[in-house]
Amino acid sequence: MYPLLFRAVLSRFDPEFAHHAGMAVIRAVGVPPLSWATRAMTRPDPSLRVEALGLTFPSPFGIAAGFDKNAVGVRGLAALGFGHVEVGTITAIPQDGNPKPRLFRLIADRAVINRMGFNNRGADAAARRLARLRRGAPDTVIGVNIGKSRVVDVEDATADYVASATRLAPLADYLAVNVSSPNTPGLRGLQAVETLAPLLRAVRDASGSTPLLVKIAPDLADDEITAIAQLAVSEGLAGIIAHNTTISRDGLVTDAATVEAAGAGGLSGAPLKRRSLEVLRVVRSAVPEDFCVIAVGGVETAADVQERLDAGATLVQGYTAFLYRGPFWGREINRGLVSRGTARA
Repeated sequence: MYPLLFRAVLSRFDPEFAHHAGMAVIRAVGVPPLSWATRAMTRPDPSLRVEALGLTFPSPFGIAAGFDKNAVGVRGLAALGFGHVEVGTITAIPQDGNPKPRLFRLIADRAVINRMGFNNRGADAAARRLARLRRGAPDTVIGVNIGKSRVVDVEDATADYVASATRLAPLADYLAVNVSSPNTPGLRGLQAVETLAPLLRAVRDASGSTPLLVKIAPDLADDEITAIAQLAVSEGLAGIIAHNTTISRDGLVTDAATVEAAGAGGLSGAPLKRRSLEVLRVVRSAVPEDFCVIAVGGVETAADVQERLDAGATLVQGYTAFLYRGPFWGREINRGLVSRGTARA
């Protein structure tokens, strides 16, 4: 049913408008009694539980940052069967993001290009929503992804991240430092080890007991990925999220003129599958066995999730395929994992 709805109706709408409309439905799903009925259909099988970061995840499969930027759909996404929800990216200072249009579908590739630019209502607003969530949905695993405010110079990025961490870490199950979005000028330069080390150290200290992870880009060279992974371990981080969107346009089947018209931004979706596995294997080879690695990129099916778990991922996240597969995508993944016998090889 959903593929027909997408082709006939949703694909005709502006992608950002369609996303906001979908979020309105997701928010409704999170309100009782609809949430109770939905959970009855989508609750992950107990065999899928994963212990990581000192937490119990009901499924290894969760929603990546970028889908729920302002922590407004957490209850609904949890009701739809996702094992965790990573909200954000959230900045210390509220910002509108980049000019519209800034979100583009590449339907033939089951992919998306975005240059949203960390549009969000800021850390204070997010903290108020997270505090309410903690009262109303205490069992939902919520990660919080933080980034640099656009108006803050790169030289002052550490203080900006620390401000967000101080406000949000006490309300998060884990905190993720995003230094890898291609849509904030200068941000990816923070991935240089000599710059990243003091930033992570300061955010770690500000985060207290909340597990801290760093999210990296897939466009780094493998030796750079290894260096960041080793840095994360040596600085006492809890894990790595591998990875963000790519600036590459290699291997797309969408008409080149359409891709060119979409312009700059990060590519996500099915075309990232091969590189996602490569990055995951590089990271896993550089960190201890018990170090948390969250794999993101090109995940569409239960087989994709299982492939990431078999390659050493602790948890797996998705985003783009939600647009193409619909609201019961999380349930589909979870049931597929169970039918394969076990979530882990």
